[in-house]
Amino acid sequence: MTTAPDYRPRILDAELNELTSSLAAVAIEGAKAVGKTATASQRAKTSFRLDDPDQREVAAADLDRLMRAPAPILIDEWQHVPSAWDRVRRAVDDGAPAGQFLLTGSASPKRTGTHSGGGRIVSVRMRPMSLAERLDTVATVSLAGLLTGSKPSVGGQTEVGLDDYTEEILASGFPGIRGLKDRARRAQLDGYLRRVVDRDFDELGHQVRNPIALRRWMAAYGAASSTTTTFEKIRDASTGGHAEKPARSTVIPYRDVLERLFILDPVPGWRSTRSHIAELAEPPKHQLVDPALAARLVGATAASLLEGASSGPAIPRDGTLLGALFESLVTQSIRVYAQASEATVGHLRTFRGHHEIDLIVERADGRVVAVEVKLNPTPGAASLRHLSWLKGKIGDDLLDSVIITTGSEAYRRPDGIAVVPAALLGP
Repeated sequence: MTTAPDYRPRILDAELNELTSSLAAVAIEGAKAVGKTATASQRAKTSFRLDDPDQREVAAADLDRLMRAPAPILIDEWQHVPSAWDRVRRAVDDGAPAGQFLLTGSASPKRTGTHSGGGRIVSVRMRPMSLAERLDTVATVSLAGLLTGSKPSVGGQTEVGLDDYTEEILASGFPGIRGLKDRARRAQLDGYLRRVVDRDFDELGHQVRNPIALRRWMAAYGAASSTTTTFEKIRDASTGGHAEKPARSTVIPYRDVLERLFILDPVPGWRSTRSHIAELAEPPKHQLVDPALAARLVGATAASLLEGASSGPAIPRDGTLLGALFESLVTQSIRVYAQASEATVGHLRTFRGHHEIDLIVERADGRVVAVEVKLNPTPGAASLRHLSWLKGKIGDDLLDSVIITTGSEAYRRPDGIAVVPAALLGP
């Protein structure tokens, strides 16, 4: 792989190195602007940009032209010409060598008449930049190490504090947006959201009859970040409690299309495959792909977040909006780190809400690392209580327990629980 001088390496690069050395076709999926094209372009000799109308027309007229180009071949935004996916699949069936094709996609189309690609094209998810990719600090605590169950030593110090995390929430993990000055950044985020409403829905075949209602629903969803608020309450919040509100038949497509665009990135409820915690609930925890979008949708600023002021639609939550968006930021990062370790991420909540754990990182064998996310620099008794409860429930299947904070130092408590500032956690 030849790296351009201005390219900032991503954690996903290591996964792609492993996959492309053995597989003929790999698809990178994720929301627009997360960096898929930049990452894929580092590996490609030939690129076809199918979001360009001229290149799209040529490709649709002669798919074999895509196959004849010098490899590795990048087919960027393949969903604009769905038949390109099938053509790559057939090339793999015909014996294409490892590393022949890279595809990127910013939408998950309904593949009517399009083969899933299972067994031929392997899909990997790309999310916005994690904290380890954004910050010029050394991550001294590895999630992969915690997942070994060996209770590795934990240490390190950071000067990243609450103001810095607040800035990272607003700055965005989209590579092309985060380097902009405040007003330009806000304008770019607004433009991103407008495109979703005005163009992306239409490109997926869903006509938006009331763009204002959709934008209000997205704002309510953003306000519900890091909660398990019901979709009925989100619908109520989007209309300010007025009796007249959009029908469920209108709202459900919002959610479906936004998930297909990778804009919604909910965390599923964890279901243990190895233990029997009968009272687990399964509603997803709401998250947008980037907390900067949530902050922009509800009109939050650094000052309003740090002052604890309410912003946007009224959604019930424990704690402040800043706390919810800090959890979103940490969740986004941990999902990137977990993917590097072939682990999955869920959240734990019992039916009556007596016990909640923000994130459960699960290995393929079902054993887990439990993670609590706290805005305070030092952990409180409540988070310790929930982690101790889980240890009593699943025993040795709990590989490690971690509390992510805004503090300055990483350490292990006498009870073995790791306390780690968000800036010091990495893959």
